[in-house]
Amino acid sequence: MSDPKARLFFIREKIDDLMYYRDQFDTIVELLEDKMGFDATLMCLLQIGETLNKLKDSPFQDQLPIRGAYEVRNFIAHDYEGVNKAIVEDVIRNHIPELKETIDSLLGSMTI
Repeated sequence: MSDPKARLFFIREKIDDLMYYRDQFDTIVELLEDKMGFDATLMCLLQIGETLNKLKDSPFQDQLPIRGAYEVRNFIAHDYEGVNKAIVEDVIRNHIPELKETIDSLLGSMTI
């Protein structure tokens, strides 16, 4: 999957997955307290960060939070048991919706 458009679609899919998991619980805190919900959430964030990093040389690299997302990915991958749930909650609450809007905007501006 070296096509930037395919990568954007993949990121959008992982965001949708993450929102689906979130919607299974009353709060983000409950999601993160559930072992399966926590693991699924971290896997989505890891995949989002990894895929965004692969877009660092793309035409729209300046519109994406590549560095920050990859730092979250590294934090998850290298210190899984030490992941701070408050940081994950902040990412889900404040950064994922913004990323979704950016991805949707980029995909909407591309010709199919």
